[in-house]
Amino acid sequence: LSGLDPAQPYFQGTPIEVRLDKSDADFVDVIHTDSAPTIPYLGFGIGPAIGHIDFYPNGGEEMPGCGKNAVSQIVDLDGIWEGTRDFVACNHLRSYKYYSDSIVYPDGFLGYACASYDLFQSGNCFPCPEEGCPNMGHYADKFKGKFTSDFVKLYLNTAEARDFPLWRYKITVTLSGKSKVRGYVNVALYGSDGNTKQYQITKGSLKPDNTYTAYIDAEVNVGEVTKVKFLWNNNLINPTLPKLGAATITVEVGE
Repeated sequence: LSGLDPAQPYFQGTPIEVRLDKSDADFVDVIHTDSAPTIPYLGFGIGPAIGHIDFYPNGGEEMPGCGKNAVSQIVDLDGIWEGTRDFVACNHLRSYKYYSDSIVYPDGFLGYACASYDLFQSGNCFPCPEEGCPNMGHYADKFKGKFTSDFVKLYLNTAEARDFPLWRYKITVTLSGKSKVRGYVNVALYGSDGNTKQYQITKGSLKPDNTYTAYIDAEVNVGEVTKVKFLWNNNLINPTLPKLGAATITVEVGE
């Protein structure tokens, strides 16, 4: 059984006979997309973990792309009817959109087991353990029986609009050069299955021999990394023409 943002009002906190529960099937996976409290945030979805594995994309409360203004949301690519419905219950309805995208992307939507979304964001639960990470949605049942703990909370990020899956990478850059400057460092990944856009690794003070780390959620699974593009900019006209390079760049893949 796959629960697509099971209802919160009248169900949260009720006995298991009343609501969806892991005892309802051999394997119950749940996607939480609108689990903010109903009062005062109008969350429609249940918050606690109730399945064998529970996914909390983007933290499970506010989905990216749902904060658009009313007009742009209603006159959407999907037409006025779907746009109006999305405006009223955008977070809630993301659950079935993620699920339908998951059918097309068997390698997408990796959920990282973590104690909280904040810890996931800061990279504490990266990369996947040896046995891998479950895929949110259609292929979640590949992990049936693999978790022994009572409740497993899994976190991941998604894109603002279709296509929704993102692939997580850890990028570590050690700088080389002669002098400290201010600016930003961007990195793009190139691989056997595609290339990413540029992602900012750090900004502010850039110091040679210092190491900077960032976790990026890329819009494409690049496959085997074949090339990394490094770009830095100091945002200012500097008559001393400072030079910075990358001594090393390390890319760690989520799975």
